[in-house]
Amino acid sequence: MRIDKFLKNARIIKRRTIAKEACEQGRVLVNGKEAKPGTEVKIGDKIELNFGTNTVKIEVIEILEHVPKDKAQDLYRNL
Repeated sequence: MRIDKFLKNARIIKRRTIAKEACEQGRVLVNGKEAKPGTEVKIGDKIELNFGTNTVKIEVIEILEHVPKDKAQDLYRNL
């Protein structure tokens, strides 16, 4: 699954276009490498998001196409 779509499905970022812009600005790292919006994410990948002074680090646990709101946090684990 694309990184921008995963961030939206996991409800880490509210909209896919915002996730895409974050990737294009170099604010998203996957396994320590800068991610483009089309970077494929696999189970076990570590994602780092930089928003101003805040840094969020997560690990992908599950990948699903359609996720109910209450199950979104089951897709990743905070590090």
